[in-house]
Amino acid sequence: MIEKNLPLQKYNCKDWQQQLVSYLPQLTIIASQLTVGIIAGLIFSWLQIPVSWLLGSMIGGIAYSVIQGNPQPLPKMFVTVGKAFIALYTAARFSWETINVAATYAVPLLLCVLITGALSLFHGYLLSRLSGIDRVTGLVAFIPGAASSIVPIAEEMGADAVAVAVFQSIRLLLVVLLIPSAAGFFFPADLNSSVTIAIATTTADNSSIPMWLNLIVLAGCCVVGMWGGNRLSLPASGFLGTFLIGLAVFWGSPYELQVPQWLFAVGLLCVGLSIGVKFDIKTVNKLLKAVLIEIALVISLIILCLGIGYEFHVFTHVDTITSLLGFTPGGLEAMVATVMQLGGDTGLVLAMQLTRMLIIIALGPWLVKFAIKVADSEQ
Repeated sequence: MIEKNLPLQKYNCKDWQQQLVSYLPQLTIIASQLTVGIIAGLIFSWLQIPVSWLLGSMIGGIAYSVIQGNPQPLPKMFVTVGKAFIALYTAARFSWETINVAATYAVPLLLCVLITGALSLFHGYLLSRLSGIDRVTGLVAFIPGAASSIVPIAEEMGADAVAVAVFQSIRLLLVVLLIPSAAGFFFPADLNSSVTIAIATTTADNSSIPMWLNLIVLAGCCVVGMWGGNRLSLPASGFLGTFLIGLAVFWGSPYELQVPQWLFAVGLLCVGLSIGVKFDIKTVNKLLKAVLIEIALVISLIILCLGIGYEFHVFTHVDTITSLLGFTPGGLEAMVATVMQLGGDTGLVLAMQLTRMLIIIALGPWLVKFAIKVADSEQ
């Protein structure tokens, strides 16, 4: 019996080795991408650029993709885990006071969300008129803050899914690149003080359980959150699912759990690099005219949304940085990371961004169809 089983064992071992060898090229690519992202993140951190690990890894990923000549996306697990780490860091700083504040400003908050949504659709209409792409694609391309959910259903709505993916990626790149950089430039004093506070709160040994057990609990939150968010089909499932589980654990645990600063940096690295390496220079060149028009329109939309955020600040007296980052047209994780460093209200920015996202997910397709009907009736 042993002699009969021996050839099978040799075959299985050889087959396993062949599978491992077949994965080596992909593992080599992933290792080189991570190396580029880490080096770029370190450089941006040394230069004291806001949200350095996010922006640095994203720029490094774009450069890598351009040099290679085609996008080489990381496995989806990287961005999902990255969002989960950011979600844990956010949940650790979320409180009931934030919910009460968000409820207090519910009416102006919803009004501003609707205005920014209408402005986004208007810019999508302008994109279709000025670039010559079909109207559905233009409108869907400017639905803000739900790229991972909008792109998969774009084709069902009659849009060009490839073009929508390109336009949504460029919108996200511009939002993530421009807003944190501008915020860090205009609020340098807040940046320095908030970084000190963030490091102090995440490195202080206030927990009564060992760090290894603390990390096991955090890992469990990530696994359950990612699984639950995916099963419930939540928007930004890796982030929102982990955030909700983390919130329940942080609020219900008899111990004070810590989310280390390095875990937050790893999350930013994974998200930024995943965005950057998906940059497709060939598709951008094919849609060059539309892309150039979109860049101008996205910058215009960002300025208008910042203006709406400032008006929200004037009306509600919520601090300026929180108001501005709460109404940006996308980049949930980047805005949460930025407000942590700039000293605003992280929980309120999250509440504002999630409110916008949930409304967009629920009403976005219907609003696109409605806008198309209105435009067709005017012709």
